Formats: sequence, structure tokens, C-alpha cells
Amino acid sequence: MTTFASFNLHPHLQAAIEAAGFTTPTPVQAQAIPAVMDGRDLIASAQTGTGKTGAFVIPALQRLLTTPVPREGRGPRLLVLTPTRELAQQVMEAVKLFGKTSGMRVGVIVGGVGYGMQYTLLAGRLDVLVATPGRLIDHLEQRRVDFSRTEVVVLDEADRMLDMGFLKPVERIMAAITAATAKKIQTLLFTATLTPSVSKVADRVLRNPVKVELAPAKPNHSLITQRAYRADSQEHKFLQLVELLGVERVDQAIIFSATKHGSDKLAEKLTKAGFTSAALHGGMKQNARKRTLDQLHRGSLKLLVATDVAARGLDVKELGHVINFDLPQVAEDYVHRIGRTGRSGSSGVAISLIAPSDVPMLRDIEKVLGKKMELAQLPGHESILTHDEFARQGALAPRSRKQPRKPNFSGAGGGGFGGRSQSGPKRSGAAPSHGGFQKRSHAGSGRSEGFGGGERAAKRPSRFR
Repeated sequence: MTTFASFNLHPHLQAAIEAAGFTTPTPVQAQAIPAVMDGRDLIASAQTGTGKTGAFVIPALQRLLTTPVPREGRGPRLLVLTPTRELAQQVMEAVKLFGKTSGMRVGVIVGGVGYGMQYTLLAGRLDVLVATPGRLIDHLEQRRVDFSRTEVVVLDEADRMLDMGFLKPVERIMAAITAATAKKIQTLLFTATLTPSVSKVADRVLRNPVKVELAPAKPNHSLITQRAYRADSQEHKFLQLVELLGVERVDQAIIFSATKHGSDKLAEKLTKAGFTSAALHGGMKQNARKRTLDQLHRGSLKLLVATDVAARGLDVKELGHVINFDLPQVAEDYVHRIGRTGRSGSSGVAISLIAPSDVPMLRDIEKVLGKKMELAQLPGHESILTHDEFARQGALAPRSRKQPRKPNFSGAGGGGFGGRSQSGPKRSGAAPSHGGFQKRSHAGSGRSEGFGGGERAAKRPSRFR
């Protein structure tokens, strides 16, 4: 059996791994670490939660600890590019965990925060830099980044980078590194899904790479129970959501919304309904996002209402539920969303609320999953549309898929490369947005309920208060 000790790691690195309680590498680590330690370029595809971060942090730190430190220059020897601020922070936590006794100087460059501390960081010598490309390009344009010492570059979550339409910023950074140093750069590319577009990028930036393919052609979430309920509109979804939070054994949940505005409104409505909830999206300042995530990790926040900024790189221990209030507008993101639960051998529940306007996106998700999702009726909150009416409206719903955004290199706000939002445009369709307050009458009940208002909203467990 392969163990970390069998890799003959530097004593500082081995001691940090043992102190963290790790003894056996995951499959992606077992295959990737030896190849990276041999100096090979690498492309690795594996699902979320499989240890990809450790698969590049450990061997990259090994290289830095066992090779001579360049005497000239001040820039990073190891550069990790990530698509979001949250993922950048997660990678930096792993760097600090495994390199805590090495004396290395490390830093993070992301958008949504001031430039002053980043200027100071880049002015001194660095060993490891984790960055989102947009903000890094801002510093590059100001001639504040020195790539002359760079030895290893990691492109983390490469598929997400392409989904967000930021191939050009990454290419620009890679070109700047090539121009700054005469030596060969070791490049590592990690992805959750090995799409043809990711393979094309790999062909352009990697040299004779070792391939580690552990991501299945069709995702297999055997520990996640997936359910979907038929809804008539956004306000009907809210009534169903409140009902589910009352009847499900929910400890903590991430509720996904399509837009930043929608996340704010939904979190506000849940709070008014008596639940402990908060929003997370790319329009928030970095300190506000960090405060929200800290509350989630401590357990004081029960419901996180988020855009796809939380679909990757967010690891909450024993998160029991993921709820898709809105379906993602990129089908593959459904897999990453529900992958926030059912991690590390634990079971989880993923629930999707489906209105007729969501049907085109649902069909795309079914293609990714390789199976059909059955739409159930939620007892007490059944759809007033007949099966035929729902199918007819779904067939007429416009397809609203998120298109890649053009890069914005300002570095201000947002959750993507240096501060761009990951949330897509507001979806079109007959159903009103959940910012509205239209009332819905239940057939035969004579009862009319506002958005988040009615009787069932009052039925909530005290643990959410």
C-alpha cells in the first residue's frame, strides 16, 4: 500500500503531513505526486473532494525544499492560478498546512480587497503565490510582478476557468512567465472534468504531460440522494423551500440561486421567515465573504444562499444538504454544486426545485448525468399545473444558458479572476423572479400566500433560529 512516507519527502514536509494526520494518499495523489516529483508536466482530472489540492501542493513544496533557491529576483517560485477567491484561500490554507515548518514566504493576490498590502507582498521575496488571474494581471500591467524565479505553475480548476471565459488572461500570464525566465517551467493542470476545450488548453501549455484520469465519463454520486420537485413559479419554490426546511433533518445547507440579486433577496426572505441565513456572491466585499464563510464553518450559519461562487472550492464538513432553488445555467455546474455534500464518505441530500422555465436546463443536466431526473410533487405544496400543462410550458421555455463573460481586469469586486462575478444573467421565462411578491392561490384551498409569507413559513424548527 502506498503511503506518504514511501515518497521520501523532505523531513519538514513529511512532519507536517504526519502532524495533519494524513498517512495514505488519495488515488489522485498517489498517481500525481511521483510524476510531479520527477519534474514532469501533468494533467489530472478528478472529481471534487478527491484531494486534488494536496496532489499539487505536496510535490511542488517538495521541489522548492530540495532545489537551490535562486539568488536573483524576488517573485514566486511556485504560482497557483485559481478561478475564485474562495478557492485561492483554500489552496493557501493547504500551502500553510504542509509548509508550516519550512519557513517559506507565501501570499495571496485576489480581487475585492485593497492593493496596498498586495504591493507590499509583491515588493519582497516570495516562495509561493496563489492568485486569481484578473488581479494578477492588474499588478502585471503595473510592472509589480517578477516572474524571473518562477519554476512551477499550477492551473487549478481549469474547466471552471474556461467556463468563465478567461482563457486569454491565463495565456497572457503564461506568456509573461515564459518571457521572464530562460528555464523550462513545470506546468500542472488540474480539472474536475476533462472536456475537449480543457484538452486543447493542455496541448498548448503542457509539454509531454503525464495524464491522470480519475474523473468518470458520467458522474457517480452514490452517497448523494438526489430529488427534484415540480413547482409552478419562483414564489411557489419559496413555499416549497420553507416546507422542506421544516420537514427535512437539515443541519446546514447551501441553497443555490442564479443571480447575486436573487441570492440577496432569498437570504433576506429566509431571515424574515426565522431562519439563520446569509448570502454569498461575487458582488460582496472580500471581508464580508470571509465573515460569512467563517460563520458557516463554525456552524453558527445554517443556510448559505449562494451563486455558483460556492460551487467549487468550498468544503464544509458534514454538510448534509444542497438545494437548487435555481438550476445552474451551465449543466456541468450541477455536478459541482451537489458535490458540496456527500463528501469524505458521508451521505448527503441534493434537492432541486423545478419550474417550467427550468426544463431546458434540466434536460442538459440529465445529459451530463446520463440519466433522467423524475419530478415529484411535494406533499402540501403540489403543483397546480397538470402534467401536460407543465410539459407544454417547459417545452416552450427559452433556453437560457450562461455565456462566458468578457474579462474585466479592474480587479474590483466579483468572485472570479480578480473580482468578476460568476453568476449568470437573469433567466428569462414566464416565471417571475424571486425578487417579486406576486401572490399564488392554491386550487381548492381559497388560500392566497405571498412570497415567503403564508402559514407554512411559520412552521420551522427552532434549530434554525
